[in-house]
Amino acid sequence: MAGSSFFALIDDIASILDDVSLMTKVAAKKTAGVLGDDLALNAQQVSGVNAERELPVVWAVAVGSLKNKAILVPAALAISAFAPWAVTPLLMLGGAFLCFEGFEKLAHQYLPHEEEQHEAAAGDTDDASSEQDKIKGAIRTDFVLSAEIIAITLGTVAGAPLQQQIIVLVGIALIMTVGVYGVVAGIVKLDDGGLYLLRTGGASGFGQFKQRVGRAILVAAPYMMKSLTVIGTVAMFMVGGGILTHGIPPVHHWIADMSAPLAAVPAVGGLLSAITPSVIDAVFGVIAGGVVLLAVEAVKRVLKLFRKN
Repeated sequence: MAGSSFFALIDDIASILDDVSLMTKVAAKKTAGVLGDDLALNAQQVSGVNAERELPVVWAVAVGSLKNKAILVPAALAISAFAPWAVTPLLMLGGAFLCFEGFEKLAHQYLPHEEEQHEAAAGDTDDASSEQDKIKGAIRTDFVLSAEIIAITLGTVAGAPLQQQIIVLVGIALIMTVGVYGVVAGIVKLDDGGLYLLRTGGASGFGQFKQRVGRAILVAAPYMMKSLTVIGTVAMFMVGGGILTHGIPPVHHWIADMSAPLAAVPAVGGLLSAITPSVIDAVFGVIAGGVVLLAVEAVKRVLKLFRKN
């Protein structure tokens, strides 16, 4: 009797593990799109850091990301259980924040504030402060992207028992964090890898091949890091705009109706129908970011007037 109970327990555990594995795979597939944007955004956020500080900065952001998820996983479970209606509005707030951050980057680049001009004229550059600002900015951005990943995962496991929901959510949180920041670390140290190949190459055929690869990496790395700045900003608008348009059903359906007929275009129809929603999301994100920035600046001016009075 005891033996049969033991084997029944093992069978139950195996069944639960099978279910968890299947749900984790489904959740990973659904969050893959966000993962790509997460990579671009975080690699862009830590670019420009001194070479010897790149890995410590990536590590600091990764630790911050784990803390974000440690907050988000129980919060998502609690919201799903007691206030499921709040998931979409909260995500939309996060999406609006991403659009705001993206637009603010553009505004600061082309329309620098008076304080920034003063700092530039005075030559006031504080590397430690700049590094901390980058880390804080990357962690803030990660919070919104992590929230979307957790929300997508929660939707995948919504009908499962609570213990399976917890296992899948924690598993996805860990996998995504290790995956994203492992790749980000590889990207920011790409030039070091190229230099290593160049120095360790020899006169043999393979050694010369290593040198050629290393030289190519060293030439391409600066361009890649510069392109990540552009890709990361675009990704902010795409992700933020996408969250906002998904949260407004009429807009979401309009985008789907606009994109569907493009599939019939010869040769490039599939590509057009696939990229059009992302392009519209990005445009929507730019507009939303501009509106939020104007609102924030207006509030700042009003508060400034109140302080003066």
